[in-house]
Amino acid sequence: MKKNKMRLLAGALAVTLLLGGCRIGGKEIVITGGLGSQDVCKIGGTSCKLTEARVYLANYQNIYGKSYGIDLWEQNFQREELTKYIKEIALSQMSKVVCMDLLAKERGITLSGEEKKEIRAAAAEYYQSLTDAELDYTKASESDIVSMYEDYVLADKVYRSLTKGVDAEVSDDEARIMEAMQIFVKGRKKSKEVEKKLKEGEDFAAVASNYNMKPEIEITFGRGVLPKEVEEAAFELENEEISDGIKTEDGFYFIKCINKFNEALTDDNKSNIVAAREKAAFDDVYEEFVSGLSSKLNEEVWDDVTLLTDGSIRTDSFFQVIEDAMD
Repeated sequence: MKKNKMRLLAGALAVTLLLGGCRIGGKEIVITGGLGSQDVCKIGGTSCKLTEARVYLANYQNIYGKSYGIDLWEQNFQREELTKYIKEIALSQMSKVVCMDLLAKERGITLSGEEKKEIRAAAAEYYQSLTDAELDYTKASESDIVSMYEDYVLADKVYRSLTKGVDAEVSDDEARIMEAMQIFVKGRKKSKEVEKKLKEGEDFAAVASNYNMKPEIEITFGRGVLPKEVEEAAFELENEEISDGIKTEDGFYFIKCINKFNEALTDDNKSNIVAAREKAAFDDVYEEFVSGLSSKLNEEVWDDVTLLTDGSIRTDSFFQVIEDAMD
């Protein structure tokens, strides 16, 4: 199993519910108090347990609660908003893992004996890393961690099965990233003024500082970012070449090419394009599947779950341990 695939999955898992609030596949979760005291939510007959939620929350509060070496909890940085954000991510992650495991069952996808062996070793490693305070907060046993890891790895296996046929070949032209400067103005009169100054040899950056109506003068872009007519003209430029005024629905663009092909950023963009293709292939199947699932959120239990941010909870390696183990 490839670690980059698992990390891609982790990113995908963390957005679907978060972007739409408490929704699964565009379907709103029914809020109810009719579930058990240890059930956070139930999807398609499968429950997300309170212990699982606390493990996710304990890790996410440290993963997302620290930025550039700063502990946001110690700084009291928008604590209420940060807590809400972390709880939404945790609910999103747990819910989508459940959905994907249900999809695995439908498609007959299971874990191999070797995968289960690696999972047990990873669970033992993570469990042994937990302090007494973290064990008391999560109430997790080693078998709980094994079960969570099995669900997580199975979800990743489903993702890979749905995306294995995606074309991973991306041409330099499709992924090309260009560095440039821009001037954008509205109205033909302003356009003529800019055009005259540039033809007279005035410095592009100086003209841009006086006329550009966009937030930025220096831009880095690939295909699909700028209006089509601007993109087509810009990608024909050589280094240091300046375009004529390019008319669009919103106004006029002038582009100066600084670097027509940034090789490093282009290579990175190839990965982004493949990831987008994979997500599209995954979403086609996943969204249709989850549209038929019932879902319930135990509002009373979920609202009562709190984060412990007094410094006693430090764990942040839950996901990293399993990703390293399955590399």
